[in-house]
Amino acid sequence: MTTAIAVEADIPRRHAVVSGPRWLEARQTLLALEKQLTRLQDQVAEERRALPWERIDKGYVFDTRDGRRTLAELFEGRSQLLVQHFMLGPQWAQGCPSCSFMADHVDGMLAHLAQRDIRFVAVSRAPLAEIDRFRRRMGWRFDWVSAHGSDFNHDFGVSFTPEQLARGAVFYNYGMRDFPNGEAPGVSVFVQDEAGDVFHTYSTFGRGVEVMMGAYRMMDLVPKGRGERDVPHKMEWVRHHDRYESAAAAHPCCAAGS
Repeated sequence: MTTAIAVEADIPRRHAVVSGPRWLEARQTLLALEKQLTRLQDQVAEERRALPWERIDKGYVFDTRDGRRTLAELFEGRSQLLVQHFMLGPQWAQGCPSCSFMADHVDGMLAHLAQRDIRFVAVSRAPLAEIDRFRRRMGWRFDWVSAHGSDFNHDFGVSFTPEQLARGAVFYNYGMRDFPNGEAPGVSVFVQDEAGDVFHTYSTFGRGVEVMMGAYRMMDLVPKGRGERDVPHKMEWVRHHDRYESAAAAHPCCAAGS
């Protein structure tokens, strides 16, 4: 049995307590802002779909439970592919807790994504045996393949060589920035046309990966929110879902063996 980690001892009493009519007035004011945000999100989604495509000519090959498969073969008959760049490097003892938090949301979505011609797969650089060992521990059903020995993660800006890290900054989230280790999170989208050609249409990194974190959307509704205000790393509270009772604090972008 797991236990929740306390965010704050008590809900702070810094809010006014008002009558029903005054509460309704305040809620209607907020609703107007929420509707503006919804319309802006719709506009951004349209702009995202209008981005130009990048043809994938490189012959990426992955280790899967069904043998070696190319990027085109990962679509398995669908025309759209969602990839989670999952932080699990070779010889890591376990996957990144934050990437695991993302992945915890996936299995329930799979049937619904399939109905919209979307295939989902997670990709990590760890060998397939290491991936499968961690997958079994976590109880996940989604497809998870290995890019071990492939340039895929490096080409899509989520894995970095020791030489790149030694230079003090890497190209991540569309800019040069310091990064604590050789693996980073991301989500990428690919499409396959009727001729079988594959195109890269979109990738998001950094806080953009919150698109997979439905639990965050629910936390944003409650008075304590995410409980991440005055902490060095915003996701330091996150644990693997089977470790909440006894886990020690960990940096969200974990290193090998952490």
